[in-house]
Amino acid sequence: MANSADDEKRINAIRMLSIDGVQKANSGHPGLPLGAAATAFTLWTRHMRFNPKDPHWPNRDRFVLSAGHGSMLLYSLLYLTGYDVSLDDLKQFRQLGSKTPGHPEFPHTPGVEVTTGPLGQGLANAVGLAVGEAHMAEVYGSSIVDHYTYCLAGDGDMMEGVTSEACSLGGHWKLGKLIVFYDDNKVTLAGPASVAFTEDVCARYEAYGWQTLHINDGNDIATIDKAITEAKRETGKPTLIALHTHIGYGSPKQDTYGAHGEPLGADNVKATKEKLGWPTEPDFFVPDDVLKWWRDVGVRGAQVQSDWRKTFDGWKGANAQLAAQFERVHAGKVPQLPWPSFNAENGSVATRDAGGTVMNAIAKALPELVGGSADLDPSTKTYLKDCGDFQPGSYAGRNIHFGVREHAMGAIVNGLALHGGLLPFGATFFNFLDYMKPAVRLAALSKIHAIFVYTHDSVFLGEDGPTHQPIEQLAILRAQPNTITIRPGDSLETLEAWKIAVEHKDCPIVLVLSRQKLPYLGDRNADVKRGAYVLQDANGSPDLILIATGSEVSLAVDAAKILTGKGTKTRVVSMPSWELFAAQSQSYRDSVLPPSVKARVSIEAATTMGWQRWVGERGLAIGIDRFGASAPAAEIAKALGFVPDKIAEAAASLLTKV
Repeated sequence: MANSADDEKRINAIRMLSIDGVQKANSGHPGLPLGAAATAFTLWTRHMRFNPKDPHWPNRDRFVLSAGHGSMLLYSLLYLTGYDVSLDDLKQFRQLGSKTPGHPEFPHTPGVEVTTGPLGQGLANAVGLAVGEAHMAEVYGSSIVDHYTYCLAGDGDMMEGVTSEACSLGGHWKLGKLIVFYDDNKVTLAGPASVAFTEDVCARYEAYGWQTLHINDGNDIATIDKAITEAKRETGKPTLIALHTHIGYGSPKQDTYGAHGEPLGADNVKATKEKLGWPTEPDFFVPDDVLKWWRDVGVRGAQVQSDWRKTFDGWKGANAQLAAQFERVHAGKVPQLPWPSFNAENGSVATRDAGGTVMNAIAKALPELVGGSADLDPSTKTYLKDCGDFQPGSYAGRNIHFGVREHAMGAIVNGLALHGGLLPFGATFFNFLDYMKPAVRLAALSKIHAIFVYTHDSVFLGEDGPTHQPIEQLAILRAQPNTITIRPGDSLETLEAWKIAVEHKDCPIVLVLSRQKLPYLGDRNADVKRGAYVLQDANGSPDLILIATGSEVSLAVDAAKILTGKGTKTRVVSMPSWELFAAQSQSYRDSVLPPSVKARVSIEAATTMGWQRWVGERGLAIGIDRFGASAPAAEIAKALGFVPDKIAEAAASLLTKV
C-alpha cells in the first residue's frame, strides 16, 4: 500500500533538510538520509518514546545512528521533533563550534545518544545500551525500566569485526529489546558493496541467535511499521530488520556510490526536490503544517514521560530504598564506600590482587558497578563475588562474561556508561589494549565515565613472551586526550587509584596493574590524585631524582639506597599518572621535580617515548625500546638492566656528565 500524500511530505521534510545541510556545507553524506528517511519516520513517529524537552529521561527509548556518516538524518529528526537543535544549527552543519558536527557526538548535541562514525562502534554500543536496560529492568522492575534500543546500521557496520563480536553476544544474551535496522542499499563509498561484501547477512545474524525480518521496499512505512511491531513481540531474541533501500533516493545519483560521501551538487538538489514534489526555494524549507505535525510528535513524548513519572512516584512510595538508589545512580552521586586498608602485613601483593580486593570491598555499597573481562577473570582479579552473573534471560547479575572479545567489550562498556545509572568496567591484559583502542578513544571523546582495567602490565609477566608483553601501550594512552591513566606502584596506590576511578567523572579511567607481587612501599600519604609525589626524599636538597611508575617504583627505592650509600643525595618520586600530575599547579610540580636539581632519571618498563617531558634535557629515560622476551621475570629484568645496581650505575654515570 502506498504511503499517503501527507506522510510523504513529512518524510520528505527529513530528506530535504538533510540534502540542504550537506549542500550548504559542501561536505557530507546525502545518500543515507535520502534512502533511510522512511525508516526513521516510521520509527520516530509510531514507536519511539522520547521527550525532546528532557533528552535524559531515564526510560526513553534509545536511537543509535551507527552509520554516523548520515548524521544529517539525525539532526533533521532532532530539529523537527523539537530538541534544542535549531534551523540555524542545521545551516551550520560541519562548521566550527556548531551543534551539528560531521558525525554525531555525545554529549555535544542534545538528543544524540552515542558518538558514531567509526563504523561498527555504534552498533556495538547499542548492544551495551540494551544490556544496561536488561540489567536495570531486572533490578528495578519492568514498570520502571522498560525501553527499547534501536539502531540504524549500514553495510560498513556489518563489515567491521567489532559488530560480529558484539552481535554474537547480543544473540547469546537474548536481548529482546534490541532492534537493528540494516540499511541494505548495496552501495559503499567506493562502489557497489558486492565488490567486497557478498555474504548473507541475515543468515549470519540468525546463526548469532537473532530474529531476522526482510523488507523489500524500504520506503513502505506500513510494512516497516508492521516489522517493528513484530520485532517488539519477540522478547527472547534481538531483531535485525533488513530493508532494501535506495541510496540517494529520488536524486539523479540514486543507487550510485556518488551519492554516498559528497554533496549532490546544486543542480542535483534542485532535480531531487522537483522529482519528489518539493519547492526548490528556499533552502531548508519546511511547510508550517508539516513542522507543526512533527512538533506534536515531540509534545506527545512529554505526556509519555509524565505518565511514567506517575508510575515511578507510586512505585517509590512502596520501594523507598530502591527508588533512592535509582535516583542516586542516575544523578551520578557516589555513596559513602567501605574502602579497605593496606599495610605492611597485607600490602605486599600484586596490584591486580589489590585491585580485586578494593573492588570486592566496595561492590555491595556500589550496586551500579558492573562489568567483566575478556575471559580472564581468574587473571585480572575483577570478578565481583556474591554479585551474580549476567546471563541469558537472567540479567540482575553484575558480572558480565564477554568471552574472548576485547573489541566488543570496550564498545559494550561504553554503551553501558551511555545508558546511564551504571558505572561499567572492562578488564583484560594490557597488551590487548590494542584490540580495544577504538572504543577507549571514543570513551575519551564522549567524556564517558568508564573504567578500563589492564593487568599483566609489563615484560615482567614473564614466560608468555613478547606477544603478551606491553611496550608501547602506556605511550599510546598518554597521547590520547581526556584520558586518565594510572599505573600504581603498590597496593596503597592501587586503593587511591580506585577512589579516583569511582569519583572522577567526564573521562575514562585506565588502571594499569601488575601480574607480579610488589612490595608495600610504607605507610604514607600516597597522593595519587596529584599524579606524582615524593615517596622518599634526600637528606637535604637532592642531587638526583629517580622517577618511576608501577612495579619500577620499588626498583627506584632500591637503587636510591645504593646511590645514597655512595654519597648521592637521591629523591624518589612515584608518578602513577602523567595526566593528573600535568593538571597540577606549576608550583606543586616544581616542588616534586625542582628545576634546579642536577639530574632526573625515569624508570619504567616500557617505551621511553615522552619521558623527556619529565626528566628534562639533562635527564635520562631508562625504559624498553624493543620487544620483550619469553623467560622468567627475574631473567628478563637482569637481561634488560632493570635491577637496582644497573639503575644506580646508569644514574651515577649521568651525574658525572651534567
